[in-house]
Amino acid sequence: MTTSKVRTFNGVEIPAEGEVIQFKDGKPITPARPIIPFIEGDGIGPEISDATRRVIDAAVSKAYGANRRIVWFEIFAGEKARASFGNSLPDGTLEAIDHFGVAIKGPLGTPTGGGMRSLNVTMRQRFDLFSCVRPVRYYGGVPSVVKRPQDLDVVIFRENVEDVYAGIEFEMGTPAALEFIALAAKHGHKIPEDSGIGIKPMSRFGSRRIVRAAIQYAIEHDRKVVTIVHKGNIQKYTEGAFLKWGLELAAEEFGDIMVSEDDLWKKHGGKLPEGKILLNHRIADATFFELLCKSSTFSVIATMNLNGDYLSDAAAAQVGGLGIAPGANIGVHCALFEATHGTAPDIAGKGIANPCSLLLSGIMMLDYLGWEEAATIVTRSVEKTIRARTVTGDLARYMKKATTLGTSAFADALIANMVKPRRKAAPRKGTVK
Repeated sequence: MTTSKVRTFNGVEIPAEGEVIQFKDGKPITPARPIIPFIEGDGIGPEISDATRRVIDAAVSKAYGANRRIVWFEIFAGEKARASFGNSLPDGTLEAIDHFGVAIKGPLGTPTGGGMRSLNVTMRQRFDLFSCVRPVRYYGGVPSVVKRPQDLDVVIFRENVEDVYAGIEFEMGTPAALEFIALAAKHGHKIPEDSGIGIKPMSRFGSRRIVRAAIQYAIEHDRKVVTIVHKGNIQKYTEGAFLKWGLELAAEEFGDIMVSEDDLWKKHGGKLPEGKILLNHRIADATFFELLCKSSTFSVIATMNLNGDYLSDAAAAQVGGLGIAPGANIGVHCALFEATHGTAPDIAGKGIANPCSLLLSGIMMLDYLGWEEAATIVTRSVEKTIRARTVTGDLARYMKKATTLGTSAFADALIANMVKPRRKAAPRKGTVK
């Protein structure tokens, strides 16, 4: 008699009681006990990862009782992986994400100016996680540097695998760099020989699919404005092409529902018709100004990789910082949810880190899985706990009469504040499907 061999990743057996998420037409089909791989992360990662899993488990239990449960499965990257496997991103970790389809990760460190390549970028490209989704909204009571943070409620769709983040670079003085300099000279562009060279690829396919994702999101979540952000006035054939291809896509696939900014005024007197979505576009630098001074005019943004990186963090700064900014990297058959901040090595191991960025990313994950009731429970608990001024030190120091909690105690407070919704939750602004 033979027995089937249990599959392992990084030498760890997968949990027998869990099931693998399947995908159909780019959407997950979630079983009652999905196996979700998690990467703790570097620095404060282990602390906020533990808190996040506890809160999510409590919400799932509150929403569904014993009928549903996430089966967590640890995989490894960063410092913990180097210590155990001699590799910052073992093959077993990549294979596990590919196999299970949905994963969540804490922050991972990356050297600046040299050393290994970003593990985050590597995973995005490995699984073609082309859509970086960053919902930015205000939670009442969070300290902010702006007067009206509540005016900002935007979801940024950042193209995730092209642009300068494709990582095509050649060091100064290398044969490849000199070859590109010579090629540029042949086409009339003079570049100093002591230059490093970087290439910025942007494809029609990649541009169209991120704009498509942004428009589909707006339709599904009743958002009335989609803004394409670019620097096409300077970079005509990359960022300018992004705008051209995005407008082209909108006209071809969503022409019956989209209204251009010109037509809004020429045909509709500045009033958006019922059931329609406004499609406009803005230069990147002007967007920073308008995002700060005209926050309420933005709802969904579609943009390139580098612009999206800047804009996401700038928007997060208006509502309280990266500590409460979630993020998701989504492809056709894979999704990776992550904390958007760094590893904070100066406070690592002290039990004082704010887990909200990773936790709010966990809420996005629950929505993505179709478990909206559990997502709503966590969201309302976060709102209630912050309003009560029972928060971690990064927020408490800017609040009056706040109670400062450590990471674990803050998770306890969130769990204590959970209330089961009276009826099935409707999709909320900021959710990802």
